[in-house]
Amino acid sequence: MGNTVTRNIRPDYDEEIRSIADYVLDYRITSEEAFDTARYCLMDTLGCGLLALRFPVCRKLLGPIAEGTVVPHGARVPGTDFRLDPVKAAWDIGCCVRWLDYNDTWLAAEWGHPSDNLGAILAVTDYLSQKHLSEGGTPFTMRHVLDAMIRAHEIQGVLALQNSFNRVGLDHVLLVRVASTAVATMLMGGDREQVMAAVSQAWVDGGALRTYRHAPNAGPRKSWAAGDATSRGVRLADITMRGEIGIPGALTAKQWGFYDVLFSKTVADQKLKPESERQFQCPRSYGSYVMENILFKLSFPAEFHAQTACEAAVILHPQVKDRVGEIDRIVITTHESAIRIISKSGPLANPADRDHCLQYMTAVTLIFGGLQAEHYDDSFHRRHPEIDQLREKMVVVEEPGYSADYLDPTKRSIANALQVFFTDGTATEKVEVEYPVGHRYRREMGIPLLEEKFWANLETRFPARRCKDIFMLCTDQQILQETPVNAFMDLFVI
Repeated sequence: MGNTVTRNIRPDYDEEIRSIADYVLDYRITSEEAFDTARYCLMDTLGCGLLALRFPVCRKLLGPIAEGTVVPHGARVPGTDFRLDPVKAAWDIGCCVRWLDYNDTWLAAEWGHPSDNLGAILAVTDYLSQKHLSEGGTPFTMRHVLDAMIRAHEIQGVLALQNSFNRVGLDHVLLVRVASTAVATMLMGGDREQVMAAVSQAWVDGGALRTYRHAPNAGPRKSWAAGDATSRGVRLADITMRGEIGIPGALTAKQWGFYDVLFSKTVADQKLKPESERQFQCPRSYGSYVMENILFKLSFPAEFHAQTACEAAVILHPQVKDRVGEIDRIVITTHESAIRIISKSGPLANPADRDHCLQYMTAVTLIFGGLQAEHYDDSFHRRHPEIDQLREKMVVVEEPGYSADYLDPTKRSIANALQVFFTDGTATEKVEVEYPVGHRYRREMGIPLLEEKFWANLETRFPARRCKDIFMLCTDQQILQETPVNAFMDLFVI
């Protein structure tokens, strides 16, 4: 007879879980570049959230679940008058930040938007700062916020370097949940055992399917999925701090662990991969690499794989704007990830479908010389049939060199090239943009644009004097870092 008894020997925590806890609790961040970049990231992320409040479809999801709920020391949602429990506040902040697909981006084997974690970080530190003050204690400072941002970016980004969750059908927001859980538990005062326990719970949660990001099912869930993930991180941290134990073998448990259940099959052939490929590959230890190399979306609220295509379209716009009806074909030369994620034909059902379509974003920018969030609206799309007419004339081809440089850790390019051919046999030059303006290689050019973007977004929500007060604070590294979190959040209350 076969063995009918399982040896019930509780394992040590998985190595990957231990390394996250060690990093969160013990690593000292000394990179001033990382802290400086985190400040710019804070500005840009909050600005994206404020801009999203202009859209009713976003605003309707915000606020307390039970109307009229009063939360002592409630965390604030920037740009609103809401004071919410930290879990819902993290959801709302994360929802606003991600709604327009305009916040920072990290591209590797997996991609994502590490500033999504700001929902958990601000909600926890604002709530606890007010609570500590009421008890005679001291609040968190914005230095703590920037430190937590660097750590959350690093956890999410390093796990994404060589581990492609999308290739097994999982959405990248599971990395938001893991990173938010780790830093939220740390901010709540968790020790090593508690951080490991909470992170193990985050892995056991599994992952959302990417269905809502891809044709033909793309929809607005992709705009609140990160808010849901970052709020789940706060909830798991809270449960753990109340005494819930962890699941040490959350990743490696045979048959029941994350690796065997969710990371063991490829979407392409549904065959089991070798065991060595069914576990995470981490080519570097945790530090401050991700924040230092983060990508900012400074010109277009568009999925990042299309940013350089839109930059190329802006360059070609003067040559094309008066000849749209004469266009024979448009050739977009791009990298493999863009083809896999955002290249699509056929009807586009909603704004979320359009802002994840390479051809749509390129067509709009060619015709109008720019791209704004309003260009994805149903009403705008209906008024401009020429957009879909241009989409039908587009040919998308892969350049293997672009695909290789996209994954090269010394380059991390996101290249696209664009050329327009006319019916009379003439053509524009082929315009290639290898690095978007938000790339680390173009920081000197990008930071003034980031500050302009932040100011413009502040103006959508606040009077001029408040805009000036917030902007002046955020552009002074030392004063910002010394500011209590609760005082900082006061400035963003409507």
